[in-house]
Amino acid sequence: MIGVGPLTGQTDHRWLPFSRRVDNLTVSRHYAWWGLSMRKRRADGTLAERVPAYRRMMPYIMTGKNTSAVYFKTTIDMENALEFLENPPRELEGLLTPTVLFLRAASKVLHEFPRLNRFVSGRRLYQRDGVYISFSAKKAFSEDAPIVVIKMRFDHNESFVQMARRVHEELQRGRSDEPSYTDRETAFLLKLPRSALRFVVWLQSVLDYFGLLPKRFIETDLFYASAFVANLGSIGLDAVYHHLYEYGNIPIFATIGRIQPMLAVRDGEVVVRRMVELKITFDERIEDGFYAAKAIARLKELMENPHELL
Repeated sequence: MIGVGPLTGQTDHRWLPFSRRVDNLTVSRHYAWWGLSMRKRRADGTLAERVPAYRRMMPYIMTGKNTSAVYFKTTIDMENALEFLENPPRELEGLLTPTVLFLRAASKVLHEFPRLNRFVSGRRLYQRDGVYISFSAKKAFSEDAPIVVIKMRFDHNESFVQMARRVHEELQRGRSDEPSYTDRETAFLLKLPRSALRFVVWLQSVLDYFGLLPKRFIETDLFYASAFVANLGSIGLDAVYHHLYEYGNIPIFATIGRIQPMLAVRDGEVVVRRMVELKITFDERIEDGFYAAKAIARLKELMENPHELL
């Protein structure tokens, strides 16, 4: 019907320019949509390669993190770790805690098992650029003290001393009275009318779906990370299975419980050892459970032999 008059049905050359503009606009929109769908990179990752067809299909069938969750539990013998904490190398004196040890072990495992450092976004599987871990801590050891969440990048070639110092500095900064970037951003958004805030959240989800979120936004957002770690034992609680946040793209949530005496078998004898329980919630769309189980076994090995973390 290009160039056809509205009344006579005859070709009317006066309509041709308008019709062509409409067609060009339609084609442009199709190309723009196709271009968004074919993007292989986003600010925090690259489309994963050599992924089996069934795994590429999983995000279309299992659309949420918590409907795709698998739960792991293990216990870690902390005797060697506690001795390491009590008698650390000189350069690590005053910097070590169970949380620091776990962050070091977890970051090493994510580097050694890179397929766990993936995430699902926009129904597609991405390989994350770099290892990022978000972790929580109380600002003070009191019931009313708020929880601070810190996100850090962990490089493969960083020494244990450098990493421990950075964690210590970030904790000091997070526990100070100075509001963080996230605090200021959240305070600003909460001043908006509810309809405006809903629109902002919707727009963010659309940009995230198509991989268009700016790098600065992702780098400062605590929920765009490789894993989330909560040491509940530091406030006297046992480990729990925590849900995965649907917002953001964190596929792993680990909680650490209290260090306490437990029965264990050593050399055929029942003994009492100081141990800790670890519970992990894992989005199985990123990788299969066998691969994840091997990674957890490696994490347990590192925690029970802390000198390997140096």
